[in-house]
Amino acid sequence: MTRAWKLPLLLLVCGSAFAAGSVFTGSPATAAVLLLMFLVLAGVHSPLVFPRPITLLEARRRSAADGRPVVLWRPGCQYCIRLRVRLGRNAGQLHWVDIWRDPAGAEAAREANDGNETVPTVIVAGRPHTNPDPAWVRSQLSPTV
Repeated sequence: MTRAWKLPLLLLVCGSAFAAGSVFTGSPATAAVLLLMFLVLAGVHSPLVFPRPITLLEARRRSAADGRPVVLWRPGCQYCIRLRVRLGRNAGQLHWVDIWRDPAGAEAAREANDGNETVPTVIVAGRPHTNPDPAWVRSQLSPTV
């Protein structure tokens, strides 16, 4: 199991346990609500919410070819989730690098953020921007993309 799936699986297990406890105490409605909440949290924190990550080397190669920004992110990061959700369909136009899967991506995040793996870090034209406004990121996308 990869590191990216540990939190979502933990949320699923905990949600199931709490829901089962509610069923046994005679509260099936509470169980359903709890299970639904934990399922949503697990889904939001899963790698499925983000486009398929690629390596930093591949992201830089693609970005040089198409001019699209590169996003350094990690699963479970609330700011990365905020960026992903607020970008909506446009998120697929970016090149996403999971710093927990790619050591070069983690190193790039540290270089851009005084040794810290602060994400999201968006690289536009070779220049890193830490936790930028999603509207600004959207404005960096080419209208022809």
